[in-house]
Amino acid sequence: MSDLPAKNPSTLPARDWTSEDAWIGTRRPILEAHALPADAYTSEDFFSLERDRIFGTSWVLVGIADELDPVGQVLVRDLGGRSVLITRNAAGDLRGFANSCRHRGTQLLEADCTVDSTIRCSYHRWGYDRDGVLVATPQFADAGIDGFDPAEYGLHAVRVEQWGCLLFTTLDPEAPSVDDWFGDLGERLTGYRLDAWRSHHTQTIDIRANWKLLTENFQEYYHLRWVHPELAKVSRVEDHYRYQGPGMYCGQTTTPISSDERGDWTIMRPAEGLDASDMASGRFLALFPNAMLSILPNHAFVIRLEALAPGLTREHCTWLLPPGSEDVPDGDFAVTHDFWIDVNNEDIDVVQRGQVGLSSGSYTPGRLSPRYEEPLHRFHNMLADRMIGISRIPDGDPGDDAPLLGTGVNPLPWHR
Repeated sequence: MSDLPAKNPSTLPARDWTSEDAWIGTRRPILEAHALPADAYTSEDFFSLERDRIFGTSWVLVGIADELDPVGQVLVRDLGGRSVLITRNAAGDLRGFANSCRHRGTQLLEADCTVDSTIRCSYHRWGYDRDGVLVATPQFADAGIDGFDPAEYGLHAVRVEQWGCLLFTTLDPEAPSVDDWFGDLGERLTGYRLDAWRSHHTQTIDIRANWKLLTENFQEYYHLRWVHPELAKVSRVEDHYRYQGPGMYCGQTTTPISSDERGDWTIMRPAEGLDASDMASGRFLALFPNAMLSILPNHAFVIRLEALAPGLTREHCTWLLPPGSEDVPDGDFAVTHDFWIDVNNEDIDVVQRGQVGLSSGSYTPGRLSPRYEEPLHRFHNMLADRMIGISRIPDGDPGDDAPLLGTGVNPLPWHR
């Protein structure tokens, strides 16, 4: 008799993902922990629940600050199935709103666009300024209505904050500030002065895999030698160290970045004012829940994950350059761009294979590697917390100058 699990998921007992009992394998210490079960990547029920409990309560990456240029630009984003608008008011302050007219709920905007001073509903032409204040109700008062105060019918506000050059939005009015959400990470990255970095190139890719497979793949370097043989020449396995303090992120660093065999990451000039550690390192950070941020001395590669279905994710990829790089030659940038595209394509292939395997009905959770996959254990526990309804920010590693699970001591550790 086969010892494979039943292929038909309807024959398996349903899990209550809001219960601590569903996360027993995740809650074990890293030396005993298991990966997530297949349902976490394939189940419509799980996907629906995490839209509410993950994307509906977290600080979600929604764009790059310069996407709001020029004045009047509005971003339309989905947060856990709820459409929101992100813009700046006349004074340049960030504003976020529910994408729904206060008259009868009509969607205001379908996609990113530029508006004048007024956001107008296409149905009855109610209009709102970029602070969300109702400023126009054509012919409404003329028909006669008692006790109507336009001040009470502004757009419902949604919190939006800038972190570095990245824009984050949350639907949770009780969530900590985005700075507190990411803990010490802002301090760790202060030398890069990311608030001044600008978008240089963007592209979008649809991937037939669950969003968690993409961020998990980014967080671990167990696969590096086999999936990315060229990347392993500049980001060697033996030069990887964890890079994570208290905060809602999982991180690793490559120190030093090697350019002995390939110069793809060193061809452009670096940002000014970097210390010795930042100048020699690559920082690879998964910002919970949906951002993947690779920061090198001379560029950054940002991926915003948009979860469309259990087995479908849209990657919004942006290459950022530091101040002073506005005139970088196209050929120099193309070397770095093409290198990242090659690496990303290798990842896409392997995570799509992972989705197929998880969907086969024959998978039971395997063990995690303490050295190479500890960030996944951290990520899985963040996920479990949000699904259960626990609001906490995880502690960090003891220090970047201490050996952790076989990684040795970083030769250029980060220090406050």
